[in-house]
Amino acid sequence: MRFNKLINLKLFHSVFSQQRNNVDKPIRTQQSIKLSVITQFFPPDYAATGQLIEELVMNLGSLGIDVEVFTSQPGYAYQVKSAPPVELRGQVRIQRSRTAQLWMGRIRGKAVNGVLYTLRAALHLFRGKYRNNVLLVTTAPPFLPLLGYFVNILFKIPYVCILYDLYPDIAITLGVIHKRHWLSRLWQFVNQKIWRSSTGIVVLSPAMRRQVLANCPAIADKVYVIHSWADPDWIVPIAKQENWFAWKHDLVKKFTVLYSGNLGRCHDMDTILGAANSLQDEPIQFVFIGGGAKLNELIEEVNRLNLKNCLFLPYQDKRVLPFSLTACDLSLVSVDERTENLVTPSKLYSALASERPIAAICSQSSYLRQMIAEADCGSSFENGDSHGLTQFIRLLSQDRLLVERMGKAGRQYLRTNFTPKIIAKQYLEVLKQAVITQEVVSRVQTHVE
Repeated sequence: MRFNKLINLKLFHSVFSQQRNNVDKPIRTQQSIKLSVITQFFPPDYAATGQLIEELVMNLGSLGIDVEVFTSQPGYAYQVKSAPPVELRGQVRIQRSRTAQLWMGRIRGKAVNGVLYTLRAALHLFRGKYRNNVLLVTTAPPFLPLLGYFVNILFKIPYVCILYDLYPDIAITLGVIHKRHWLSRLWQFVNQKIWRSSTGIVVLSPAMRRQVLANCPAIADKVYVIHSWADPDWIVPIAKQENWFAWKHDLVKKFTVLYSGNLGRCHDMDTILGAANSLQDEPIQFVFIGGGAKLNELIEEVNRLNLKNCLFLPYQDKRVLPFSLTACDLSLVSVDERTENLVTPSKLYSALASERPIAAICSQSSYLRQMIAEADCGSSFENGDSHGLTQFIRLLSQDRLLVERMGKAGRQYLRTNFTPKIIAKQYLEVLKQAVITQEVVSRVQTHVE
């Protein structure tokens, strides 16, 4: 028996390595790809992960891939309580299940609602087990990749995981749970099982890849770094004088610093607040658009300091984003130094598309520093360096030509590297590799039989 296993292993590596070694050639598969995507959030939900998945599947569909999306009815949307249960868009079929809205806005509510969605997704996959030949699962909710693991065991369908956030690492780093707690250890054990059985792991930054490999070094050959993106044909530069959103919120004549997106536990808001405090007597406006765990805390601190240069607005409808993102002169991106390897701010890419300079608040070793330096589209500051951020804001407020040059450089950097079409092709190669891997496994099994 050990001899047969050795022969099988050699045969598998022989066939598989032939495919892996042709790295400069397009990956080919004998089968057409029929993709099933499982994600709890999808428009009209305003969650960034859902909007990114929508753009991804539509671009994959335009590349000739048959895509089926199983998602939930909107739980976080504007003026929309429901969406069509079934929707067809070209080669993309979207099916929405019922959604639970228990204890909305609370951690336990999100957990319970995520579990209920996962159970519905499992039922959906088991009913349609032979419709698709590759599965793409996200970490929204975090335990969703478990479905890929079980579907692979039961039906031999390969799966690829997109890791938006790394759990339980985030919870451990933020002190929510101890790393030696039984739940942490169980979660890490389950993660390793899921990652080892997958045919591909997609992470959004080199830092996230390093963290994944620190937890599970054996999967180095299947972890792919594929960045997020923004559509430069949808988010286009708009002068503030021609932007209704800027006029509506009295931003046209003020140098405006924008933070748009999640104000969560993984984001450094203290450094931004320090700069706002230093600039309170100057004609500079800070605008915060979005929500999250740190929003109320930030508002309370602004009120305590009696700052008049901070404006707070809720998340904006997707149709408003091309206007809200361009109603500024500088965009902010921030990551808490403790969670540098665990999350990736997708707001960076839409900021690049808006043709505005970027100020990134991050650790000295952050990949954000490398990207901004490579694009020459702004500057980076260590966590806590409110003084440096303040000086940079003052410099830009006095040099409109520098603002324009950095903004144009950032948008060109995005167009060259991070458009939906460019990124969709990278995902397509990973999905093709997943199908090829399964073909090789089936061929080996047939040969043995």
